[in-house]
Amino acid sequence: MKGYSAFPLLAFSLSNDKYIPSMFKMRGDRLGYSNGIITLGITSILLIIVFQGQTEQLIPLYAVGVFIPFTLSQTGMLVKWMREKPKGWVIKLLTNFVGAFISFAVMMIFFITKFGKVWMVLIFLPLLILGFHKIKKHYVAVGEQLSISTSEPALTIKGNVIIVPVAGITNVVENSLNYAKSLNPAQIIAVHVTFERKDERIFEEKWNKWQPNIRLVILHSQYRSIIQPLAKFISSVEYKANESDYRVTVLIPQFIPKKGWHNILHNQSSLLIRAILLYRRDVVVTTVPYHFKK
Repeated sequence: MKGYSAFPLLAFSLSNDKYIPSMFKMRGDRLGYSNGIITLGITSILLIIVFQGQTEQLIPLYAVGVFIPFTLSQTGMLVKWMREKPKGWVIKLLTNFVGAFISFAVMMIFFITKFGKVWMVLIFLPLLILGFHKIKKHYVAVGEQLSISTSEPALTIKGNVIIVPVAGITNVVENSLNYAKSLNPAQIIAVHVTFERKDERIFEEKWNKWQPNIRLVILHSQYRSIIQPLAKFISSVEYKANESDYRVTVLIPQFIPKKGWHNILHNQSSLLIRAILLYRRDVVVTTVPYHFKK
């Protein structure tokens, strides 16, 4: 049980130094580091499954996992005393030398006598350390990019061009268009994708009667794909907008069913559109929810 109290604290320290994900710094409802406890629990379950519940095979791994940190910590203290040389440092140096020697000796005994059961540590530890440094590098890069003093100057935005994908003439679309109008954009473009040529004129006539002041662009998709022609159109608008220092905002209408299980009864095209556009550098993606009452 000590592992469940010690590991979350260790994970917190590593996370605080930006060597593992920051989620390990978060406290749960009971003020414990829940993510560390959950991670340790899942890892323990996986080890039991992998080793088929034979705990005697885990003992050598445990011993190596204990004595490697002991050896490193004692060696670290040796380096500390040799660098700082405080009063009485020789006795402390000898004490830590004995501790480092004993820990190293025990560790080597397990490696020599139980190598077949502990060899994976030699692969796992370097990969773990490499992962720590990759995570640290990422957090340093994020910090540099978030800092106002070191980041690139923000782009000047003169206005917004709002693109609204529309599947039909519905309350959901009307709600999204009203929101778009409230933002006072430079232009609102409604985009409708059709699969049949005969449907284009019908939809255009209905649209002109319903929203005559909003530009409608109809895209024909011969392969019955909504995402591909929409993404291509957004790219063309984005290119023209960037030349004039305008930002493109894709405003996605999405209805929210009253009950969660109702979602499986509808296609999730809005989620696909948002997923495709999320990594566009100069495109803002906004979802306008419309909540059903029944």
